[in-house]
Amino acid sequence: MMPIGTLAKQSGVHIETIRYYERVGVLPKALRAANGRRIYGQQDVRRLAFIRHARDLGFELASVRALLALQETPELSCKSASDLASAQLLAVESRLSRLNVLRDELKRMVRGCKNGRVMDCRVIDALSTMV
Repeated sequence: MMPIGTLAKQSGVHIETIRYYERVGVLPKALRAANGRRIYGQQDVRRLAFIRHARDLGFELASVRALLALQETPELSCKSASDLASAQLLAVESRLSRLNVLRDELKRMVRGCKNGRVMDCRVIDALSTMV
């Protein structure tokens, strides 16, 4: 068993985030030592690693909760997990597409700027005329 600080170090998740995950129910409430402090086990380290990885991939907490529930019933079909991952992939691809458009516009603005006076600045002009 370990205190929350050790759990944070082993899992790479901040203490306040661990407390938050407990409050919202993606991490079970911690056991308490005789002194009232939270104590955790290796299963909590593994669960937090799962949550952190899912969050790093952009999954919302509702999806993380659903994936955790699936993980707890390994005999079920993984279609739900695949559907969640597919939806996340579509969201990432959409964001990438929007980011590519933004990158291209920023490149045009930077290329068009001659580093002269502000009144002739392409960056300022482009930002002023964007609607």
